[in-house]
Amino acid sequence: MSVLPTDSLSTPRFVGLPSFMRLPMATELQGLDAAIVGLPSDSGAPFRTGARFAPNALRAMSVMLRPINPYRGHINIFEVLRVADAGDATCVPGYEIESLAALERALDAVVEAGAVPFGIGGDHSVSLAGLRAVAKRHGPLSLVHFDSHTDTWDSYFDGKRYSAGTMFRRAIEEGIVDPARSIQVGMRGSLFQPADVSQSVDLGLEVITCDEMFALGLPETARRIAARSAGHPAFLSFDLDFVDPAYAPGVETPECGGPTARETLSLLRSLEGLDLVGCDVVELNPSYDGPGQITALLGATVMAELLAILAEARVRERSR
Repeated sequence: MSVLPTDSLSTPRFVGLPSFMRLPMATELQGLDAAIVGLPSDSGAPFRTGARFAPNALRAMSVMLRPINPYRGHINIFEVLRVADAGDATCVPGYEIESLAALERALDAVVEAGAVPFGIGGDHSVSLAGLRAVAKRHGPLSLVHFDSHTDTWDSYFDGKRYSAGTMFRRAIEEGIVDPARSIQVGMRGSLFQPADVSQSVDLGLEVITCDEMFALGLPETARRIAARSAGHPAFLSFDLDFVDPAYAPGVETPECGGPTARETLSLLRSLEGLDLVGCDVVELNPSYDGPGQITALLGATVMAELLAILAEARVRERSR
């Protein structure tokens, strides 16, 4: 199976069925380095629903992206990596636990084939399915988490333990995330209770709030992320509400006062040394995006930057 994307210099972007970055749809998973997987569940959403429609919205805007990343040595991602779009996992709308199990089964197939899963959420609870699948192969993971919220609450709504605000606590309790190797970046805004941020520290996570990120500067923040993960197998989870809603309005739980799109991409482009074994971009809510679909475009761009991180790592491995 060819895994090169359709050339947009030869065939207009609006021609054909949308896949991520115009990649071929996977007919098999064996032999792939990475697979794009839609995770269209929003059964864990505590506020705006609609993230179930995110995978195809992100794919639609990803046709704007090109294969060469000039920020990492002009690397051509798809000359280094064999990547295909594996379509969407199924879910059970309205049933959070059952949906997580269905998503996990789809991601298991990707991991068992030896490919790195690149998930498109979906509300943020879908990350638990990704962490479970990847940890079966790699053991406890270093979580690198970009968000305006910690998502380490114990429960929501009369003791419900599975939601888009609880999954990282569950992952630590299940032993699939190593908190001593994990870091959360970007927390900001008002709180339910004084411990909303410190609860992550109590679990053993390192936290860099949004204010601390700007005080440190983006290069130092990137260095701190690299030091925390320290070559350990890493799962990177990117919630689009990390970004200020002026630049990413179409999210489930917007939070004012965040970084711009440019600052966000600069931080991702500064990341070095991650052993990326899984990742996701979550919380895109197309119903609240503008007619220009700027949140979907940013989400697709973030995903392309994560592919470039993996491609750069593979180039370094092969040159040793």
